[in-house]
Amino acid sequence: MVSLSPPSSAIATAEASAAASSRATPSRSLRLPAWLEVAKPRLIPLLLATTLGGMAVSADPVDAATIACTLVGGTFSAAAAGILNCLWEEELDGRMARTSRRALPSGRLERRWALLLAALLTVTAVLVLVIGVNPLAASLALLGLCSYVLLYTALLKPRTPQNIVIGGVAGAIPPLVGAAAASGQLGWSSWWLFALVMVWTPAHFWALALLLREDYRAVGIPMLPVVKGVATTGRAIQGYARATALLSLAGVLALPGGGLLYGLLVLPFNARLLQLSGNLALDPHDADRARALFRWSILYLFGICLLLLLARLPLAEALQLPPSALPARLPTLAP
Repeated sequence: MVSLSPPSSAIATAEASAAASSRATPSRSLRLPAWLEVAKPRLIPLLLATTLGGMAVSADPVDAATIACTLVGGTFSAAAAGILNCLWEEELDGRMARTSRRALPSGRLERRWALLLAALLTVTAVLVLVIGVNPLAASLALLGLCSYVLLYTALLKPRTPQNIVIGGVAGAIPPLVGAAAASGQLGWSSWWLFALVMVWTPAHFWALALLLREDYRAVGIPMLPVVKGVATTGRAIQGYARATALLSLAGVLALPGGGLLYGLLVLPFNARLLQLSGNLALDPHDADRARALFRWSILYLFGICLLLLLARLPLAEALQLPPSALPARLPTLAP
C-alpha cells in the first residue's frame, strides 16, 4: 500500500506464508520483537513492489526523493494497517492455536502501546506523503489503510465467502498511490494495474485458504473452502487465474514504452500460473498443489512489477507500439 493497506490479498498472502512456515518449522522460526511483529513486515515488500509498478506505468519521470518518500510513507501506512488488523482480531487470534502466540493475544504487547504505535505510524505516513509527494498519494494511502481495516477485516471477512474478492480493493490501491506519486493523477494504465491486482487476489488467497480451511472453520470465518467446499474453490481459483493471465496482457498497451518486451516476458509467468491452477483444479485436496500455487502467485506479482520496471529502461523502450495502436486518451483523476 503505498496506499499500502496490506492487500487483503497482500495481507492474506503474508499471513498465509507466515502461517505455513511457522507450522513447518516452529522451532526454527524467528520471533520478531512484539512491536515489529504486529506491523506484519513480511507483507510490506509486495505492497511496495506494486507501488513501484504503478510508477512504472506512468509516463512521467520520477525523481529519487519522490520515490523515497513514497516508499517510506507506504511502509508506515502498511505497518499501521497491520497493527490495527491485529488489534481488531486479537480475540479471534487468541482462539486459534496457530495464532494464539502472537504478540497481542499472548500478552507480549499491551493494546494501548499497539494503538499508540499505529496512530504514530499513520500520522507520520500521511505527513511524509503530503509533504514529500502530494495530497492525492496521501489520500489514497489513507484510503487503503481504512479499506483494509474497516472494509475487509471488520465488515467482510466475518460475513461473506466473497470477502477477499470485494476486500481485495485494499491490496490493489498501492499501484494507484505509485501512479499518483509519479504524475499527480490517475490515468487508465494505473487503473489497469489496480484491476490486475484485484483479479489476482482471489486465486492467491484462496490457495492459502485451502491450506488453512480447518483453522477458519474452527473459528467460524466463512472463507470459500469452508462455505462452498474444496472442489468449488479449486474451480474458482482456476477461473481467476485465467482472468489474471488474460488481463496481464493489457500491460502491452498500458506501458508508455517497452510494451512489446513486457508482453514477451510475461508469457512464461502466465504459463506457470495457468499450469499450477489447472493442477490444483484437478485435485484441490492436494495440499502440495495448493502450496505451490500460493507461493508462485506471490512470485508472479513480484515478477509482473519487475517486468514493468524493466520495460521502462531506455533499451526496452525502443520496443514500443506505434501511437496508432494505443487507446485514445481517457479521463484522469487529478487532485
